[in-house]
Amino acid sequence: MDRVFQLPNTTFIGGSKHRALPLREIIQRLEEAYCRSIGVEFMFINSMDQCNWIRRKFEMPGAMDMSNDQKRLIMARLARSAGFEGFLAKKWSSEKRFGLEGCDMLIPAMKQIIDKSSEMGVESIIMGMPHRGRLNVLANVCRKPLEHVFCQFAALEAADEGSGDVKYHLGTYMERLNRMTNKNIRLSVVANPSHLEAVDPVVQGRTRAEQFYRGDNEGQKVMSILLHGDAAFSGQGVVYETFHLSDLPDYTTRGTIHIVANNQIGFTTDPRFSRSSPYCTDVARVVNAPIFHVNADDPEAVVHVCNVAAEWRATFHKDVVIDLVAYRRHGHNEIDEPMFTQPVMYRKIKARKPVAELYSAQLVKNGVITEKEYKDLIEKYEQICDEAYVNAQKEKQFYYKHWLDSPWSGFFEGKDPMKVAPTGLKAETLQHIVTRFSSPPPNAADFKIHRGLERILKGRMDLAEARSVDWAMGEALAFGSLLKEGIHVRLSGQDVERGTFSHRHHVLHHQTVDKATYNMLQHLYPDQAAYTVCNSSLSEYAVLGFELGFSMTNPNALVCWEAQFGDFSNTAQCIIDQFIASGQTKWVRQSGLVVLLPHGMEGMGPEHSSARLERFLMMCQEDPDYFPPETSEFPVRQLHDINWIVCNPTTPANYFHMLRRQIALPFRKPLIVMTPKSLLRHPEARSSFDEMGEGTEFQRIYREAGPAAENPDAVQKLILCSGDLHCP
Repeated sequence: MDRVFQLPNTTFIGGSKHRALPLREIIQRLEEAYCRSIGVEFMFINSMDQCNWIRRKFEMPGAMDMSNDQKRLIMARLARSAGFEGFLAKKWSSEKRFGLEGCDMLIPAMKQIIDKSSEMGVESIIMGMPHRGRLNVLANVCRKPLEHVFCQFAALEAADEGSGDVKYHLGTYMERLNRMTNKNIRLSVVANPSHLEAVDPVVQGRTRAEQFYRGDNEGQKVMSILLHGDAAFSGQGVVYETFHLSDLPDYTTRGTIHIVANNQIGFTTDPRFSRSSPYCTDVARVVNAPIFHVNADDPEAVVHVCNVAAEWRATFHKDVVIDLVAYRRHGHNEIDEPMFTQPVMYRKIKARKPVAELYSAQLVKNGVITEKEYKDLIEKYEQICDEAYVNAQKEKQFYYKHWLDSPWSGFFEGKDPMKVAPTGLKAETLQHIVTRFSSPPPNAADFKIHRGLERILKGRMDLAEARSVDWAMGEALAFGSLLKEGIHVRLSGQDVERGTFSHRHHVLHHQTVDKATYNMLQHLYPDQAAYTVCNSSLSEYAVLGFELGFSMTNPNALVCWEAQFGDFSNTAQCIIDQFIASGQTKWVRQSGLVVLLPHGMEGMGPEHSSARLERFLMMCQEDPDYFPPETSEFPVRQLHDINWIVCNPTTPANYFHMLRRQIALPFRKPLIVMTPKSLLRHPEARSSFDEMGEGTEFQRIYREAGPAAENPDAVQKLILCSGDLHCP
């Protein structure tokens, strides 16, 4: 044991002084680094530089040393975390609040990540989390006014419209000074439903959007933090789908910090029955994310891991996971009895002191604080809560808008909510866009395109010369004209660059040079907005959630998601039901997301025929027993009052106006579109420039133009149809 061994280059236990150590010392130092309160998984990472970086953070002598000031800060934050839960338990003992007791270190952990990230230049953090600990995070991490939090426990009337949601689903948006770095930071917690992990891709999309609009190409200013439960992290497939977006060029957020509040139980189910992997975090290994398991009852170890995680993200712009191994002091909620199903576990939990008491005793013993200082921390925070409680009791109503997680500053001000900007265009604008869309790249002699595409471009040019457009050209006109007006357009989904039915071809590929491409709509005007068209991973749930999040950031952008076939949208049903259909009602959060669903019976079997138009119509919140008066405001009023807009367009011109109207409206509503398949090339499915020119608009009804129009009194039967049925 006393034999001296030369240390390899892959260890840092010797520090800068020792390149050789006795075996006894080697084992002792390695145990100190890896066998105490922290377990590190990183050997699967396929980068030696990244592995050595992690080793250095945990193996260097004194790596976890902290000053007394740092320890006092941890204690103060821990006292607030525990004090908040204690106050709620005292005032609302029979209310469900899904408290943090047993995982109290989550709050100091999040605050440390925010401090460290702010220190390294981050200015905005978007967070997603489940119900457990949410109120504590809102109060002590985001610094939501305690009065607003406490009002959620009272049966107050809302002063604004909406159905609202349970308090542990609500989001918020706060901008405040970070006292540790003396820098301003924006914190947002995204509202979410009870469906665990569903918010993950929404957060990622919103983060990516904010990075995009700020020009933050490396993720140095904007980042995301995702909180998870242990059972959901391993059990919900959307976690895996979201991880697989993390390194895709048009979906990456340049690294997310994941924190698993590991209660070692899922409601009443033990881990051995809820997952097949050793750890709940094993799903993160697929993207080479390091995983730090840490005992939540060792506050200093938790804070060290948080510092390393924040530095890892800032250095390598990759995901990282903190597994905060803790417990749940109560049942699934405060009025649930856990002894029914986990009697042995909960006898041990009842006998265990809270971490705030354990850590304060440790600091008192080491002379870092006194017993009086600890009691003062507790009493001071309780006084703050008492004052907020008194103020909350005075409130007679509350506002849903106080819980808005994605404010659009200045968007609604000064607008007539019933006035829609024109959607028609000048003839020269139409001609310019279709000409560019029908032309090969400017360096056509050097850029070899497929012969089939040459025929497609020639066909488009022939239509343009005849002042006519097909479906793909109508879409390109809508996109291109918005780009000309400075509106960013993003189209995402499986195979959208070419189009499932080979009709779009927004990205041309060089036939002899690998990865050489030409984005046609990106080159319409020298000063146009950016056009993003991106093939997604083969996922509906995560990708639709991502695009919804992207649409929440900027109302002056057209964000579209296209299903490969409309039938496949039900794989993302949770996003459709819980976020898109009901998001504004629950969380007063608007979105202008466009969902394109190829729809129609073309003999391709039961899974390639129907986007289930009837389902989307059933989810419209319009009152079937009330028909509003047909005033001049009726067309806009109907769109304003509904939860989303569902359309089955018949012509390219109507599709063009519909897309442009998404931006022209003075408000935002999701647009669900049944898009055609056989009509994409149908000779009857054409529109003239005149139908898209100045003074034209979306047509709710195309009137009969044949003999019936000339003699309407003779009509005995009326047939209403749309989409494919309109064309012979």
